[in-house]
Amino acid sequence: MSAAKASEGSGEGAGGGRGEAPETSGLDFIRAIVATDLASGKHDHVVTRFPPEPNGYLHLGHAKAITIDFGIAAEHPRSRCHLRFDDTNPSTEETEYVDGIIRDIRWLGYDWGEHLYFTSDYFGKLYDYAVDLIRQGKAFVDDQSVEAIRANQGSLTEPGRESPYRSRSVEENLDLFERMRAGEFEDGSRVLRAKIDMAASVVAMRDPILYRIQKKRHHRTGDTWCIYPMYDFAHCLSDALEGITHSLCSLEFVDHRPLYDWIIDQLDTPSTPRQIEFARLNVTHMVTSKRVLRRLVEGGHVRGWDDPRMPTLSGMRRRGYPPRAIREFCEAIGVTRSESVIELANLEFHVRQVLNREAPRRMGVLDPIKVVIENHPEDGEDWLDAINNPEDPEAGTRQVPFSRELWIEREDFMEDPPKKFFRLAPGREVRLRYAYFITCREVVKDASGEIVELRCSYDPATRGGDAPDGRKVKGTLHWVSAKHAVPAEVRLYETLFREPEPDLSTEASMDAAIAKDSLTVVSQAWLEPALAEAAAGERLQLERLGYFSVDPDTTSGRVVLNRTATLRDTWAKVVRQGES
Repeated sequence: MSAAKASEGSGEGAGGGRGEAPETSGLDFIRAIVATDLASGKHDHVVTRFPPEPNGYLHLGHAKAITIDFGIAAEHPRSRCHLRFDDTNPSTEETEYVDGIIRDIRWLGYDWGEHLYFTSDYFGKLYDYAVDLIRQGKAFVDDQSVEAIRANQGSLTEPGRESPYRSRSVEENLDLFERMRAGEFEDGSRVLRAKIDMAASVVAMRDPILYRIQKKRHHRTGDTWCIYPMYDFAHCLSDALEGITHSLCSLEFVDHRPLYDWIIDQLDTPSTPRQIEFARLNVTHMVTSKRVLRRLVEGGHVRGWDDPRMPTLSGMRRRGYPPRAIREFCEAIGVTRSESVIELANLEFHVRQVLNREAPRRMGVLDPIKVVIENHPEDGEDWLDAINNPEDPEAGTRQVPFSRELWIEREDFMEDPPKKFFRLAPGREVRLRYAYFITCREVVKDASGEIVELRCSYDPATRGGDAPDGRKVKGTLHWVSAKHAVPAEVRLYETLFREPEPDLSTEASMDAAIAKDSLTVVSQAWLEPALAEAAAGERLQLERLGYFSVDPDTTSGRVVLNRTATLRDTWAKVVRQGES
């Protein structure tokens, strides 16, 4: 062990001697550890890292890790969080994913400044560390296949069997490893393994593989290397090379911590990071396995990694989730060691909370039925004041046009209404939002009996408010002027999976688990003219309908909206109670 490590281990780091015990009440267990390390003088600042593999896009589970890694670093002076791509597997990694991950993290609201790194930056140093282990007699080249190695690994109750190549001399191992590096051997023909203990109680310590041959072109280093380090070997050493103080990861790596520490202890590294594990994020009706997400994409079950039904950050961005809501959700669920499953409703609550504060209000009609105001001038139009956001007084108002022909929602009219239905019906008066009281006078039907038009009258004296004579109405409807309406396609999303915890083990079970109604496309919707110039990514609330986001598929002649989340619907609740 180096002198630097001895100093770190004794608690006499750059911060000097031990200080007073810190106040840790109210802190989660990771923040308590960090506070103790700083107070003791073990560290005088904090360096964390977020280490994604560039073999897919980030998902909601990564968002939790990002908020922890970047959040903790931001809480302490002179501290920082690195973004380091764990690019050690050229078979699955692409520059596309690197660019996508960078974009997603910045969208989420975090930045790493100048501290952008790649594990491939350290390939030369990692190779030298592997040679050092061989020279110490703590690593050997194994000619067994990966399948044979796995078969000889043993179980939790039985020790593993040593490789017949474990006793090779240091000289032979150095020669073979150098020839592996030179490309002399084929993929899978040899690996470099640590020499630890095949009877270790922790399976990860039973002579784990450190390097494998992979003659694949790397997205950054090209054909320079044909052997690549395994994650367990590269990760801890990359942490040490970057001066990471607290290496935070999910609980699945807890059994790998002894190997993490063993590798650091055997080598002369510039620092000694500490691995700390926390519970990963599990949310009902979601899956965050990259392998499964890739199957969804490649199997055509979704439209791509950014499909709004996907739990990827790119999918959530396209659906209209505000990054603030995702951060607040991750912060609210906290940091623990105990695995749990969070209800999707919890995430949607935070989405609605943020959008209710920030999203401007607009009007749109998804299932239109025409209303003709018979006592309104044929060519006349009124421009009325509409509130942009009642939660934000500074958002002001906008002008919406009112004309003789309007669109309202088909479900807002019933010819023979039941009790507690307070919307439009024959002879009934209701309010149009921001506009006038109207009364239905006649129902016009086609030859098949379907309602095609409602003929109504309006009271000009009720413009934008109550009736001067004090009469009241119980229903208020949203509407759009037919003359000014903007055509739109609206995509209504539900959960991708039927069950809270779906079985996705096989293609057949995946097909059965996917909800066939997870996407409904409304192709004949109408929006108010304020949305004619809507830009991709804009978030808004369509009054009484839900929160929506403008999709990148929008064109100059047609707006495309994705529904982000629904609003509560009083009548729907009444219907459900009646059915029960």
